Amino acid sequence: MTIKHGHHPADVDRRGSDTWRHFHEGKAERVLIASPELRVLFERSPDEYDPIGLARQYMQGADIVVAEGYKAAALPKIEVFRRSVASTPLYDPAAPNARQWVAIITDDPEFSAGCSVLRFQDTIWLQLLANLAWERSQILG
Repeated sequence: MTIKHGHHPADVDRRGSDTWRHFHEGKAERVLIASPELRVLFERSPDEYDPIGLARQYMQGADIVVAEGYKAAALPKIEVFRRSVASTPLYDPAAPNARQWVAIITDDPEFSAGCSVLRFQDTIWLQLLANLAWERSQILG
């Protein structure tokens, strides 16, 4: 299961649809779209930037939850670093949270770090990443 942090309002419904009107025009606190193979819950709530609290509330029973975009959260981190996207990674070996990095996956053959570095060109990178993520995952009580 995954949680995605967004910096802008989420909008996955079509303007003018019944569910859109219930939520936006009717100001419903919650609107649930239930279709044969999918359910989507729209919920009005204060900004919640605690991925652990969100996982406890919405991801009960998950073996593992990947929280994407919560850079400041005190959670194990996996970073994808591509030089074509950024000149430097988010990982900073001098930062107080540097030990939170589980691995960095990169296409840069020269990159090194104080955590595991996996390379896209290695055929086993995904299996290694899954093992590292499982080993460093945190159990939510």
